[in-house]
Amino acid sequence: MSYFLQYWQGWLWPLIVLAASVVAALIIHKFLFMAGRRLSTRTGNVINSSLVRHGEGPTRWIFPLLAIMLALPALPVRSEWIDALRRVVALGVIAAIAWTVVLLVNVLGDMLYARHRVDISDNLTARRIRTQISVLQRIFTIVVIVIAIGFMLMTFPPIRQLGTSLLASAGLAGLVVGVAMRPTLTNLLAGLQIALTEPIRIDDVVIIDGEWGWIEEILTTYVVVRTWDLRRLIVPLSYFLEHIFQNWTRRTSDLLAYVYIYCDYSVPVDELRKEFRRLVESSPLWDRRVCNLQVSDASEHTLQIRALSSATDSSKAWDLRCLIRENLIRFLQQNYPESLPKTRGEIKGAWEQVAAGRAGAFAHANESQSGGG
Repeated sequence: MSYFLQYWQGWLWPLIVLAASVVAALIIHKFLFMAGRRLSTRTGNVINSSLVRHGEGPTRWIFPLLAIMLALPALPVRSEWIDALRRVVALGVIAAIAWTVVLLVNVLGDMLYARHRVDISDNLTARRIRTQISVLQRIFTIVVIVIAIGFMLMTFPPIRQLGTSLLASAGLAGLVVGVAMRPTLTNLLAGLQIALTEPIRIDDVVIIDGEWGWIEEILTTYVVVRTWDLRRLIVPLSYFLEHIFQNWTRRTSDLLAYVYIYCDYSVPVDELRKEFRRLVESSPLWDRRVCNLQVSDASEHTLQIRALSSATDSSKAWDLRCLIRENLIRFLQQNYPESLPKTRGEIKGAWEQVAAGRAGAFAHANESQSGGG
């Protein structure tokens, strides 16, 4: 500090040069990305817009760091100060390069996203690719960060020498770290396995412990499931490899919509079948594949009637089930109310007493008439 205060005039010019280099780099960065935004807006190209969106952040650091590195040889200062500043800048460049690599992976993911739309009814291929890209992107990001930290530490000779001396105990240290981080490592490996084997995908309809919902996000160690009432379930990735769950969109998104209705034995099944077909054929929720109504069971009190139809996805299947159930019940109420479930009973002992009483009264009346005659 005393050296700096004593020779502050000698430091003034290097500081001006460095500040001017940083300002010039930021100005160049601003104009480049301003032009890039205009070009992406005018052309509508996915790659251009993705590069501008993801690249503006890391390059805002890379440009000034490169400008400082180019200006360092021309500074009239002591070599040890130049070496320290060069090392700091090198650390920043390594971090910025790692950020840029992650940026390129994100740009590649955006390109693949744009080629596979998910806003269609049968989007199995698009959901599969998006799931793989999402999981692999996060795993690749972690790998890049670890490698970048390793390179940054390697720039310090004492740490590099320390690492050489500790190489013999690396196996034991790795074992200790592996045991301590077993849940995290398990979920990371589960994420890689899910990306390759695809038991779940983004937007899959699943049932987990009785909760029905959609796969909203697949992150590095857990999955976010959005339930039908907009709650979020946070489920570890390893759960989907170790437990049984239902996946309604594993192969295709189409489903069968079934409705059970219980009626009296007097129900006209043919008329009910005609009404069911009329309802299904007039509904836009039906995909025109399956339409069938059958008596599926008969108990001592009621008939069980199953109305079976099909839809392109789970949401339409649910709405179609509700539509069929409501309208078939209304049809029976309005046209065949006697076919609704009822409970029958026979009071046999009471009728016998009434009959016996009537017979006794009739006999007594006859005897009175005979005596009177």
